[in-house]
Amino acid sequence: MNKALHALVYVFLALAAAALWFELQLNAKRSLLTDRNRQQENYFVSIARTIEKVEPDKNVMADPINMDVSPVEARPVDSPDMENVLDGYNAYLETANLDTYNWENANDRGQLRKVYVMDAEGNPVMDLGQPQMTGPGTADELLKKLFESAKAQQSRLNTTRAELVSLRTKLASVVNEVNRIKPEAREDKIQLVAKDEKISKLETEKADLENQVIKIKGQIDELNQEITSLNDAVATAKEETEDAKEEIAKLTEEKERLTKALKDSIQSRGASSSAASSSGAVTSLSAGDKGRISRVDNEAMFAIVKFDDDAMKEIFGENLDRPLPIIELAVRRPGYNGEAGEFVGRIRLRQHVRGKNYVTCDILEAWQQEGTTIEETDVVFAD
Repeated sequence: MNKALHALVYVFLALAAAALWFELQLNAKRSLLTDRNRQQENYFVSIARTIEKVEPDKNVMADPINMDVSPVEARPVDSPDMENVLDGYNAYLETANLDTYNWENANDRGQLRKVYVMDAEGNPVMDLGQPQMTGPGTADELLKKLFESAKAQQSRLNTTRAELVSLRTKLASVVNEVNRIKPEAREDKIQLVAKDEKISKLETEKADLENQVIKIKGQIDELNQEITSLNDAVATAKEETEDAKEEIAKLTEEKERLTKALKDSIQSRGASSSAASSSGAVTSLSAGDKGRISRVDNEAMFAIVKFDDDAMKEIFGENLDRPLPIIELAVRRPGYNGEAGEFVGRIRLRQHVRGKNYVTCDILEAWQQEGTTIEETDVVFAD
């Protein structure tokens, strides 16, 4: 009997040792499961912070970006054709900072630890003989919400990728259009720079020409003034010419008459001299200028002298009724510098032109200075 008891005690000791070993192994596994559950819980909480729990407002519209799609031509376009490059663009994808799950609080962490649906007494609710693992208040409820939100966020991510592809295609089209237009724009700019330089040069030339025009206008004005003066002088000269023509005609007629009279006078010189002496005519004049040569004919050797009024009274008396004396007078030319100074010759009074201050005179050849002849405007004086 004692042996049987001893054997039973050893059996119990062996079982106790095995139970202790299993207890130790279970405690180690329990610590591992606890640490694993805690780590998974922390990761769930962290992952939940990256998952958006609400959908963005899909009615959000982006401001249109209108692009000019009219062709580039050498003409102004007041109202070009415009195209919105964001047409069909899902602007709600740009919504940022949406609310995410925050399970840091004790309630949500506690729910993550609840695998089973618990009753009021804290016991698992059985379903078909098994504890119920789905339903309000369980970890499954939170994880399902997290999963659905993750799927929605992934869908938005895929939609965003598609939008990026579409925008890249549009951007490539715009870049190609810009690359196509840029060479044309560079060529146009080169031509514009060349035209600007040409315009600047033309403006400089224009300014020079305008200055020349102003200068020429001033010269024209001066010439017009000179022309006006010349026209006035011509008009005056014409009047003087007409008067001179009349005077020349009269003097020519008088010359012919005096020439004839001179011939007759030469024949009767002796008789005239005797008559002049007996009638009381003067035989000399006071010294000084008496008149000027009006007309001269050096071939016929006679000149017509215009005496001043004082000389006429000295020759013919106060009443101009005495006969013409046959006297000699000298002729000088102001400014002339001959061997005899201003003296150029002598004349003898011959015939009076009735009613005028003109007297026809003989040119005395013996007194004529060498190298010159009596000319019009020479001064007649008594010495």
